[in-house]
Amino acid sequence: MGGGTPLIEANRLGCDIAGFDINPMAYWIVRQEIEHLDLDEYVLAANSLRHALEKEIGHLYRTRCLLCGNEKAHAKYFLWVKTIACKKCNQDIDLFPGYLLASNTRHPKNVFLCHACGQLTETTDRKSPGNCQQCGTMLLTEGRARRNRCGCPSCGTANTFPDKHQGAPRHRLFALEYHCPSCKGRHSGRFFKTPDAQDLDNIRQAEKRRAKTRARYVPDDEIPSGDETNRLLRWGYTHYREMFNTRQLLGLELSARLISKTTDERVRNALATNLSDLLRYQNMLCRYDTMALKSLDIFSVHGFPVGLIQCESNLIGIAEPHKTLCVGSGGWANIIEKFRKAKTYCDNPFEIRHRKGKKEIVPIKGEWIGDNPNGKHQGPRRNISLRCEDAAQVKLPPHSLDAVFTDPPYFGNVQYAELMDFCYVWLRRLIHADAFSPRTTRTPHELTVNEDMNRGLEHFTQGLSSVFQKMARALKPGAPLAFTYHHNDLAAYHPLVVAILDSGLTCSASLPCPAEMGASIHINGTGSSIIDTVFVCRSTGIVPRKWLANAPDELAEIIQEDVTKLRAGNVKITPGDMRCIAHGHLIRTAIWSLRQRWDKKAPIGKRLSLVASWFLYFGAWPEIENHLFPQQEPLCKTPLLAINVNESRQPYETAYEEVSF
Repeated sequence: MGGGTPLIEANRLGCDIAGFDINPMAYWIVRQEIEHLDLDEYVLAANSLRHALEKEIGHLYRTRCLLCGNEKAHAKYFLWVKTIACKKCNQDIDLFPGYLLASNTRHPKNVFLCHACGQLTETTDRKSPGNCQQCGTMLLTEGRARRNRCGCPSCGTANTFPDKHQGAPRHRLFALEYHCPSCKGRHSGRFFKTPDAQDLDNIRQAEKRRAKTRARYVPDDEIPSGDETNRLLRWGYTHYREMFNTRQLLGLELSARLISKTTDERVRNALATNLSDLLRYQNMLCRYDTMALKSLDIFSVHGFPVGLIQCESNLIGIAEPHKTLCVGSGGWANIIEKFRKAKTYCDNPFEIRHRKGKKEIVPIKGEWIGDNPNGKHQGPRRNISLRCEDAAQVKLPPHSLDAVFTDPPYFGNVQYAELMDFCYVWLRRLIHADAFSPRTTRTPHELTVNEDMNRGLEHFTQGLSSVFQKMARALKPGAPLAFTYHHNDLAAYHPLVVAILDSGLTCSASLPCPAEMGASIHINGTGSSIIDTVFVCRSTGIVPRKWLANAPDELAEIIQEDVTKLRAGNVKITPGDMRCIAHGHLIRTAIWSLRQRWDKKAPIGKRLSLVASWFLYFGAWPEIENHLFPQQEPLCKTPLLAINVNESRQPYETAYEEVSF
C-alpha cells in the first residue's frame, strides 16, 4: 500500500478496494487516511489536548523578548550543539561545524554566533562578517568540527568523534528563535537570542518534572543494528528514547496520556497517529535550515543522518489568534491543522487549476473519500479491505480484480522498516490492535535489499516475483498491473524483468512521469532523477509497433519523443532523468524480447543472469546516449497537444499500427 494514494483515489471514485502491506505503519497510516472521522469531535478533542499541554508545560516554551522584555514570548526553536569531553583536559568542546546561524535569505541580515563569547551578531557580509558586537573578537564562518575531528580550545588536543563508548551524545543550548506578537508589527525579520537564565531554568524544571513522571508511553526499546540504524549506534545511541531530550520526552509522555483518555475510538486513533507524525519534529536529530529558517524533520532525508547542530521545536505549537495559520513548524498546532485540512479534503475533494498565474480551487461534486457517508453525502457504504499482511501470501479468488496498483520498494534506496520503527515503538503503546503486536516492523520478508540482514538481489527478486505472480492470477484477463519505479542503477531494474515475466505478464507501456520535486532535500544537488516510470503490465492486449525497438538507436527515438513531450510541459530534464527514462524503456523492451522463451522454473540466479546477458547483447544507457539529441536543447514553449513529434519518421499506417500479444 505504501502511502495509499492509489487506494484513496480509487475509493474517491467509488471503487471497492483491497490493500495489503507487510509493514504495520503503512497499514495503519492508510487506514487513518481513508477512515471517516467526525471532524467536529476531532477538532474539539485536539484543541482540548493542546490547552491541557499549555496548562501543564506551556511555561517551558516561553522566553523573554529582547525588545520589550515580555517574559511570555513564544520560544519557536531551540538550537543545540553536540558536545564532547576533551580526552586530555576533560573540558567540554562544542562541535560547531560553522557559526552562521541564519542567512539573509529570509532575514534582513546574516546572524553569526561568536566563537569566543557565544553572543549573536547580525551582519550584511556573509563571507567577511567582521567583529563580534559584544566582545570585539573577529567572527568566524567555519567551526572547529571538521571531518570527525575537533581541536580542544583549552589545550589544543585533537579529538575525534563520534565515540560510541561515550554513550549517547550530549548537547548544549546555544541559541533560540522566538516569536513576540507584541513586537512583530514593529520589528523587521525574525527574533534571535542567546539563552538567558529563564531559558536555562526551563530546562532544569523540565528535568525535575520528568524525573517525577513515571514513563508509561516512552519506549524502552533498544535500537537494533541495520543499514540505517548503524549510524545511530556509531554515535552511541542504544535506545530510541535517547534520541529525545528531557523536555521532549516530558511533552510526548503527557501527550500520550491525554490521548489515551479520549473516549471516541476513531478520534483517539487519529490523535495517536498525529503523535507519530509529531515525533518526526520532536527529536534531537532534527536540523535547523539556516536559509529557510525552519526545523527539518528527521525524515527530510530517507535515513538517520546525525548532525552536529540540532533543532528542538515548540512542542505545543504557536497558532495565530483567530487564524488557521501557525508560526513555525513541528508543534501540535501544526500537526492538528494539517490533519484537519486533510480530513476536510476527504469530505470535499477538489482539484487545482492554474489560471493567469493564480491557483484556482475547483470542487469536484459527488466525490468523497472514506468508508461510509458522513451525513453530507448520500450513497451506500463502500467496500474497503485493508490488511497488514504479506501481499505474496494473501488469498484472492482467480480473475477477481479489475486492476492492481502498487508502488514497490525501490531496491535498497529506503530502509522502510528501520525508519518506521522510530515511530512504531511509540505508537504500539497507544494502539491496541493485532497489527501492533510485534515489537518491530522489521521482517525477513520485507522487500528491500539490506546488507545487515543479508537480504540481497535474489531476495528482492524472489519476493517481487511472488507478489506479482499472486496478483497476476487474481487479475481479470487483460486487466492492468501498474506500478512506478526508478533507480540510477540499471541492475536494480533486473528484478522487475524477472517478476513480470514470472507472472506471465507483458509490459504494454512504460510511461515517464514527474514524481519527485527536484528541491526535495534528499535528492537536491545529487544529480538523481525526479522522473519515475509507470509500468503497465497485462496478460493480453496491444502495443503500438513504434514502441518496439530492435536496437539502441531505435530506442533513442522513443526516448526523444518522451523528452520532447516532458519539456513541452515545462519539465526541466536532467541527464539523470534521461537515464531513468531510458531504463524504463529498456525494461519494457527486454520483457518483450524474452517473454517467448522464459522459464520461470529456472533457478533465480540463472533468471537474473539471463536478463543481465540480454542487456549486454542489446546495449544499455551509454549506447543509447550516443544517439540522443544534445542535452542543451532549449525548453519547448509549444503547447503539449500542438506538437507533432517525429511526424515524418515513418508512414502514417506504420506509425499507428498495433501489435497484439
